Amino acid sequence: MHHSSGRWRLGLALSLLTVFLWGILPIALTVTLQVLDVYTIIWFRFLMSFALLAAFLGVRGKLPNSQQLRSSSGKLLAIATLFLALNYFLFMQGLAFTSPANAQVLIQLSTLLLGFGGLVIFKERYTLRQWLGVSILTSGYIVFFREQLSNLITAQGTYIFGSALIALGAAAWAIYALSQKQLLLSLSSPHIMLIIYGGCALLFTPFAQPETIFTLNKFHLFILLFCALNTLIAYGAFAESLEHWEASRVSAVLALTPIITLISVALVSVFSPSLIPTEHLTLIGILGAALVVTGSMAIALGKAD
Repeated sequence: MHHSSGRWRLGLALSLLTVFLWGILPIALTVTLQVLDVYTIIWFRFLMSFALLAAFLGVRGKLPNSQQLRSSSGKLLAIATLFLALNYFLFMQGLAFTSPANAQVLIQLSTLLLGFGGLVIFKERYTLRQWLGVSILTSGYIVFFREQLSNLITAQGTYIFGSALIALGAAAWAIYALSQKQLLLSLSSPHIMLIIYGGCALLFTPFAQPETIFTLNKFHLFILLFCALNTLIAYGAFAESLEHWEASRVSAVLALTPIITLISVALVSVFSPSLIPTEHLTLIGILGAALVVTGSMAIALGKAD
């Protein structure tokens, strides 16, 4: 089993960068879905990420060689690639039927599954203080998202269907992330992501419609490019964080992502009210957010046994 390097401060910084980028991503994706289909958006994000990372590694003379590829686990690479592709597809389809905030609520099942996967598969351990953090984090989510959860319970039709797709996407992502961590035994995180980006781009190529990208105006093209760069940087930071920190602690920090999303939605609604629907935070919602932050930090920064 893979063991972290112990450089927890670097792992924390990379996790926080991932949180910020993933927090603002649903807004950009919601805007892009207004003008492009799901397959083309996913294909473009993976293709651009692969091309830019390949160019970066090529310039530095650090592209993976045949010996490194032979020594890696082909089956595990295939699993990671397939399940990340499945996560992208299910999340994008679900986002088209729901809202950015609701999507971020449900996709947090992925961080929960990653955390417990780290405990079970990689034999990571929580102290009593960290388990208390899990309780605070869970309570904070219940308080913070009570309105969204209420909407989900009373919703009908496509909203529930979209939510179910996102929940399945969360499970697929957890499988990808746990595979990614184990792959670090044989490959560096940039090499792993290069192979996964390329594999996912190939998987979506038959379904993409590249010609539609040339019909975009400058604004939507900029947003699409941002989505691609977001994929490259955020997943690179996430993959590297798993090299230096336990999966269970990384997942705790990632639990902050929906808060960034709702703050971002609120800011966007001030400057461009017609772009996306507004999400309103009440005092109880702010209390829930504080509990989420407190619980997340208790898990992430708690001392190991």
